[in-house]
Amino acid sequence: MSGFLEFWRILLARLPEFLPYLLRGAVVTVEITVATLLFACLFGLVLALLKRARVPLLGSLASVYIELVRAVPVLTTLFIIYFGLAYLGIQLPSFVAAVLGLGMLGGAYMAEIVRAGIDSVHRGQREAALSIGMTPAQAMRFVVLPQAARVVVPPTANYAIGLLKDTAIVSTVAAPELLFAAKTLVSQTILPMQIYLLTALIYLALSLPLAHLANAMELRLRRGD
Repeated sequence: MSGFLEFWRILLARLPEFLPYLLRGAVVTVEITVATLLFACLFGLVLALLKRARVPLLGSLASVYIELVRAVPVLTTLFIIYFGLAYLGIQLPSFVAAVLGLGMLGGAYMAEIVRAGIDSVHRGQREAALSIGMTPAQAMRFVVLPQAARVVVPPTANYAIGLLKDTAIVSTVAAPELLFAAKTLVSQTILPMQIYLLTALIYLALSLPLAHLANAMELRLRRGD
């Protein structure tokens, strides 16, 4: 019992010291999450459209990329981008390397999500758009993609929640996110339990609003159906 009380006494006493440092790391975590999500969504859309392109070579290249990237651990991808490119004389900032590494994998997953969304729209919708004079690009932009969003948005929101937690892995390339900040504090204070508990609570505080937002969006889309 005395050890339990001592644990909380130390945590509360040093909270003003730990919290600002961890919150700065949390801000970087959010920035990496947002930047990676935007990159992954745009890249995934491009890959999904390439897979559906009338040029077989483009579709094959997109399919090969998706399969290869999903088969390689993201940590390996991060090391190749951060340390491998540095060996070749190209030193990327840790933030950029983190976004590229996570975004390359995320783009592969988002490509499959977008493809499933596009395939869920009945072919007659596109044919009707073409019949009234729209170009294929206009039909995709104004008819198919807005309807595909009903299928794409819920898994994308769930991907964003997972991505927020997956950013912890970029501490391995010295990106100053939340877990990196926690590790730094642990090395300075030798108080791992208190610091990692506080870190877990911050991750929870960041993830719960995203989870509620994902549920609200899914419910709204169902009502729209």
